[in-house]
Amino acid sequence: MGLTSETTVYVMTAVAAVSVALLVWSWPRFARRGLWQVLGRLVAIGTTQVVLIAAFACWVNSSYQFFGSWNELFGRVETAPVELTQAGGGVGGVGTMSGAAMKGALVQPDTNEQLGQVSGLPTGPASVNGRVESVKVIGRRTGVVDPAFVYLPPQYFQKAYQRQRFPVIVALSGYPGSIFNLAQHLRVPQIAGDLQRRGQMQPTVMVMIRPTIAPPRDTECVNVPGGPQTETFLAKDLPDALKSAYRVGHAASAWGVMGYSSGGSCALQLTMRDPHVYTTAAALSPDYKVKDDPTTGSLFGSGPDRDERINGHDLMWRLKHLPAPQVSVLVAESKHGERGYPQTQAFVRAVKPPMRVVSILPEHGSHNFPTWVQEMPPALKWMNQQLTFPQDAVPRHLKKSPAAADDPKPGHATLRAEGPEPTPPATKRR
Repeated sequence: MGLTSETTVYVMTAVAAVSVALLVWSWPRFARRGLWQVLGRLVAIGTTQVVLIAAFACWVNSSYQFFGSWNELFGRVETAPVELTQAGGGVGGVGTMSGAAMKGALVQPDTNEQLGQVSGLPTGPASVNGRVESVKVIGRRTGVVDPAFVYLPPQYFQKAYQRQRFPVIVALSGYPGSIFNLAQHLRVPQIAGDLQRRGQMQPTVMVMIRPTIAPPRDTECVNVPGGPQTETFLAKDLPDALKSAYRVGHAASAWGVMGYSSGGSCALQLTMRDPHVYTTAAALSPDYKVKDDPTTGSLFGSGPDRDERINGHDLMWRLKHLPAPQVSVLVAESKHGERGYPQTQAFVRAVKPPMRVVSILPEHGSHNFPTWVQEMPPALKWMNQQLTFPQDAVPRHLKKSPAAADDPKPGHATLRAEGPEPTPPATKRR
């Protein structure tokens, strides 16, 4: 039985029901006085509670796909083969990964059952509606193997665009999160596809991936000394792999990154720390400093360089003590209902040229998917204005208006949040 399958949920529910029934039936035997009876009551109550919690956890995980398999749950993570040193054959023409990936390629097809559970994905001819592919990305430097969903717009499959490269937006999940959450609950491919069909967003490749490269540990967006190298994977391995397999832009001006919760924090970290890779970020309900907690373990190690590593991942410290990078960022936080509004205001005030910042500040909202789904359309439209279509000869109908093509003026602007109907809420703030 798979960890996320309905069969697992039904079995655990049945076991929980039997445990409760056994507890009720056997309780009279434990009601007598005596050491063994007291111990029996404790064991019976404890066992029943553990089974009930396990059944509930299976249901929650099946709904939100925090862990996609038993191996992930117990920390048995797939790693790249040691002989993998370079990308295999890329995807040329109007083709994609399907049937085209070679052994040793850095992006390979993946039979991820989560994709089949996502509703609202494009169907029919890819040249008309686009397509979402399930792949695994292999880190050449880090050896990480991470699942991803890739949305390819209809133009990617059309002959008129067969020599065209496309801009890229990498979408990062929070913790404990998954690419299923990005596709099903944040609705990244559905919203991006709708905006592109309505001409409010240029054709863009959307890559949905999780920053949790060593589950169940939360590694944030940090290169842990002697541990997982998350920043290297996201800032070097991931772009190199995507460029080797898809027709995407090679210049940083064509690359953006976004995320919600800790994924939003990671998006800001990547853009401010690696501006030569990502020049645009959208962060929905982010934190502005990476801290150790029980889910992360020690992210910064020990020794004389520990404080320097901590400061390097404190965005307010960076804005105060380091030159501002030439990047554009969007931050979103509700004025009422989210605890990070004062920190977001402080971050916006601290930004100075050549860095640019805009914000989405709804009056009310919570740290959950309904709020983030409302913020997605304006965030994606804003990112579209920042990213460069990566080719000199751009079809006329894809050229931006002069107003949109100009660099945004230094300073801060506020965007209005609007979007489709809400979806189920998130379960944890990270």
